[in-house]
Amino acid sequence: MYLALLVIFLQCSELYTQEKVFTFNKVEIKVQPSFKVKNGDPMSIVCHADISKSTDFQLKHNFTIFKDGKVVFTTVSDKGDARYEISVARSSDTGVYECTVEAGGKTKSSNSLRVWVKGMTKPILTVEKKEVLEGEVVKLRCELPEEEPPLYFYFWKTKMNSTPKEKDVFEPYRNFSVVEFAVEEGDNILQFDCFVKRYVQSEFESSEHSNKTLVTVREPFIKPTLSVKPSSNITEGDRIQFECSTVVARMRDIEIILQKNKTILSSVRDEKILKYSAVATLEDSGEYLCKVEQGKASKTTKLNVDVSELFPKPILSASMNKLDENKELTLSCSVSGFRKANFSILRKNSSGDIWLKNSRNLTMRVNVNDTGSYICKAEVKGIVKESKPVRINVYAPVSKPTLSVVSGLPEVVLGKPLRLICHSAMGTPPITFTFYKGNEVKKTVINDTYATFLDENIRQNDKRGYKCDAKNNHSSGVKTSNILNITVIVPIRNASLGSVPYGVVEDGSETAFLCSVNEGSWPILFRIFRKTDREVLLFEKSENADRVVWRKEAMNRQDTGTYYCMASNRANVDVKSHPITISVILASWQKGIIAVFVLIPIAGAVIFTLWWFLWKKKKAKGPSMEMSGSALATNMTSEKLARQHNDGDYYSGSGYIEDSENHMKSTDESKGPDLESAEVEYTEVEVSTLDPHRAPVQKGTETVYSEIRKANNALQRKAEYPFTLGTWCRITWQHHEKKPAHFGAEPQGH
Repeated sequence: MYLALLVIFLQCSELYTQEKVFTFNKVEIKVQPSFKVKNGDPMSIVCHADISKSTDFQLKHNFTIFKDGKVVFTTVSDKGDARYEISVARSSDTGVYECTVEAGGKTKSSNSLRVWVKGMTKPILTVEKKEVLEGEVVKLRCELPEEEPPLYFYFWKTKMNSTPKEKDVFEPYRNFSVVEFAVEEGDNILQFDCFVKRYVQSEFESSEHSNKTLVTVREPFIKPTLSVKPSSNITEGDRIQFECSTVVARMRDIEIILQKNKTILSSVRDEKILKYSAVATLEDSGEYLCKVEQGKASKTTKLNVDVSELFPKPILSASMNKLDENKELTLSCSVSGFRKANFSILRKNSSGDIWLKNSRNLTMRVNVNDTGSYICKAEVKGIVKESKPVRINVYAPVSKPTLSVVSGLPEVVLGKPLRLICHSAMGTPPITFTFYKGNEVKKTVINDTYATFLDENIRQNDKRGYKCDAKNNHSSGVKTSNILNITVIVPIRNASLGSVPYGVVEDGSETAFLCSVNEGSWPILFRIFRKTDREVLLFEKSENADRVVWRKEAMNRQDTGTYYCMASNRANVDVKSHPITISVILASWQKGIIAVFVLIPIAGAVIFTLWWFLWKKKKAKGPSMEMSGSALATNMTSEKLARQHNDGDYYSGSGYIEDSENHMKSTDESKGPDLESAEVEYTEVEVSTLDPHRAPVQKGTETVYSEIRKANNALQRKAEYPFTLGTWCRITWQHHEKKPAHFGAEPQGH
């Protein structure tokens, strides 16, 4: 039974749920009677929800109406429509409307609808006071109680039969505005009104004008009167009197002012009359103004006054306007058509005029300090008039100018500009300076005491000198400077360094270094450096030449390195050569010593070994071998002598030959007289000769001479006549085969 009740309950719940299904078809918004409504008419905004339901059940609708994104109306209804009633539409109701409907957790919004309320309400103008005095202000208030800001307010002030004066005020947060208008002189009855504008639908919309309000203006005082005595025929020297008066309602804070050309001549406060008098001058002619002020009120009256001239301005004349110092100057003062006057002559000065003489004429001997402007004054009946100033210039003669180079020395580097200055120590300015190059005018300058000239066209071989002239308005004329000759400094160009010998140098030998330049003005400073791990200055010398030679007498191994030279002159530009490398090697005699210590032991060992071998061989063969050896030696000697006649340079490698008498003769005997002075050494050698016709062996003694010439120059002779160890060994072997030789060093003379 419980199970059946549960099933029935579930089915009923499902049926109940199915009965409350609904959906929004659309939400619409409308305006009645139209989207354009006249200001002041009623207007209704209607929001309609179109909903589909599964069954006919009651549904609560939450309606919300927005204007320009802001909520203006909300309501809850069982119906599908909601109405927002506006009984009196105003321009502030203009805007974009839309509505949103929420029901059963679902929400739907309508499209946007633009509503335009055309026209604005009539503004209301109020005035603080309807009767004011001149100089006071009128305070106005314009408002639109039923409109909403922002609003633009326009106020008009209108005089009788005149164009309105307008003031405008923007009020972003208020629907009213307040302004003030000043009441000016001449205002009597004023009319005020206002109107309002607002910005709607991308254009301005204007209201109608407010009510018109009249304001009456009362004068605090009447327009002043201005008079002068005498009223006509006023002449310089006459006393004139001005009188300015008015009628006021109240005396407090009233002021009367007399002006001429914006210059205040006199003024009084809390008085009805102003009086002013003065001795008339020609400068007193013109327009006078009397002004009465009280608070902000102001009234004026104008009057023209004409003063006749009693006498004209004096005229100052000078005998000369430009003159040399120590000359006489005469100044004369005169008044045209009028001789009875008191005259005085003065010199103008910034701190005050300097009186010179009470007279019509002045004569004086002038100096330079008298240069300046002079005036004269004439007085008649208390009227003093001043002449126009006369300029007097007194000139001292210019001194002989000096021409010099701005940098100091009379020289210039080729390619650089030359700036000259011409200066006169004395002379009244302005001074005219003229620069010459040769006889050609280069520049003319007017200055006080000096002038400069820049010559940018400097040539190496230009020999023209410079001079300058100086002159002023003194009658002495032109003064000319001395001629200035300029030395043109040619910069160093292309320095180079060489050496003899070049590249490789023997230890202890002399080396000459030559540093030279292609171009450059003398003197030239030459410097030679050696660069290893640092730069070392080896030589420095200033020469009036384009090259310099430095001899280093004894080079050593520490002198190996890179060398370069640097040259400079007064152009102050260092020019560096390309570097050269010097290597110091062992000298020939050092190599010879090394060779002696190495080769002599080797040669001795070879000779000793050869001698020992021959001695052993001789001892082994005995007397028969000795006989054979002697015969063989004789044959070899004969063959050798025969060959010598056919081939004289058989021993050309050794530099010696044998003659028919077994003399060792140097091949240098044919070289000429320069070798005849060489020393000759003779050595006697015993030679055993084998007689083919007789036996036993005949022992005899022959003397074999060998000449050894000592050269004057050992190194040169060594190169020309090398005597090698092999040659020496061949000669020794041949003589040994002939007969055991007995070497005895006995020097022989020729």
